[in-house]
Amino acid sequence: MEDLLQVGVITGTHGLKGEVKVYPTTDDKARFMDLTDVILISGKEEIPLKVEYCKFFKQFVFVKFEGLDDINQVEKYKRCPIMVTRENAVPLEEDEYFIADLIGMTIVDDSGITLGTLENVIETGANDVYEVQLPDGGRILLPAIKECILDVDMEERIILVHLMKGL
Repeated sequence: MEDLLQVGVITGTHGLKGEVKVYPTTDDKARFMDLTDVILISGKEEIPLKVEYCKFFKQFVFVKFEGLDDINQVEKYKRCPIMVTRENAVPLEEDEYFIADLIGMTIVDDSGITLGTLENVIETGANDVYEVQLPDGGRILLPAIKECILDVDMEERIILVHLMKGL
């Protein structure tokens, strides 16, 4: 399991006083209101930062970090991910999982045949779609709905699926 979870990516600066424009990569961008401690990944460096405040505009979040008070201090962080520790992550409901924890899990169908490995989770408006890498190099897409995803075993790292007609 990943120790750090991504909540956003800095896309640019905003104003002259050190605010950054963040594209949220979390389901609920309102969670930024509760953020205090984050980790900025800049190359191989992990920079712990405290959130001074944030505000929302369209699909973006403008974030101001404590101690970074000038555009010149934050300009170098464009395209850098903003992470939180697992302890600072949003609590999950039943049958909810962090995407980072699902990636790499083995996909097995309900007849016991191993299909492949979960490579990506595509977030659509209606439901997520699991992109599965097959051993022969092909890919299949599975809708993340109850009729298709039967069980997720985090300990064994196996997702049990039912292949619906047409998949």
